[in-house]
Amino acid sequence: MTRFVVVPQWQGSPAARAMQLVDGAEAIAGDLPRSACVRVDVPLEAGDALGTRVHRLSTLQQTRARIDDLLASETDRIVIVGGDCSVALGGIAHAAARHERLGLVWFDAHGDLHTPDSSVSGAFAGMALRAALGGGEPSLVVSPGIAPSRTVLVGARDLDVAESAFLADTPLARLDAVDLADTALADAVSQTDADAVWVHLDLDVLDPAAITGLTAASPFGADPARIVAALAALRARVPLAGASITGFAPASAAAAVDDLGTILRLVGALA
Repeated sequence: MTRFVVVPQWQGSPAARAMQLVDGAEAIAGDLPRSACVRVDVPLEAGDALGTRVHRLSTLQQTRARIDDLLASETDRIVIVGGDCSVALGGIAHAAARHERLGLVWFDAHGDLHTPDSSVSGAFAGMALRAALGGGEPSLVVSPGIAPSRTVLVGARDLDVAESAFLADTPLARLDAVDLADTALADAVSQTDADAVWVHLDLDVLDPAAITGLTAASPFGADPARIVAALAALRARVPLAGASITGFAPASAAAAVDDLGTILRLVGALA
């Protein structure tokens, strides 16, 4: 059975439209089976940096603690519906505790590989993948982190200098979104020693022609059908430990409807 954990957190995002991530998470949840959904209460306040370089850290910590508490006794497969990318970390930590050699697939137009020291924005969503690998703000990282050698970054095409430098020095695999062949992702994960895989999908990995409700659209993204096919091939080879889907920020309720068909096909491929 798959349980959907809805986490409408916006506080990790650097976008001017960040609060619309709340509407996006709720719009997706509205089309999922109600009996299979559980919601995490996200604090309303923006939060405080607590003397660090991570903006809104206090709220991020509260939300993470609530996710951890919820998942502590969870035995079903989890799909986290966000919100900003950092909501995935509690699920990844939960899956890593159950799978000694957990692999990680991270679909994203951006690297999300900053630390508090390298980030210009201070937004934690831009540090989320680095935190999954065990680096960055100690109160939010996955510990022990996922091995870079078992991590595949898909579709990243908008990288900062610090992120490119990190990628050059780490054995993290990369796949291009535009030319994503049906078995390329499965092949990349199969070449690691992963015994299961967590898949994170930030919707900005998609080409802007496929979806409008994004806070930071980037051209030359993936076709949704290619991602669905790639996920099917991956799941045929490696057990899916869980997943997360984030980054939906519709401009209005009517605009959300236009994108939901595409999003729900992706949710189906993950669930």
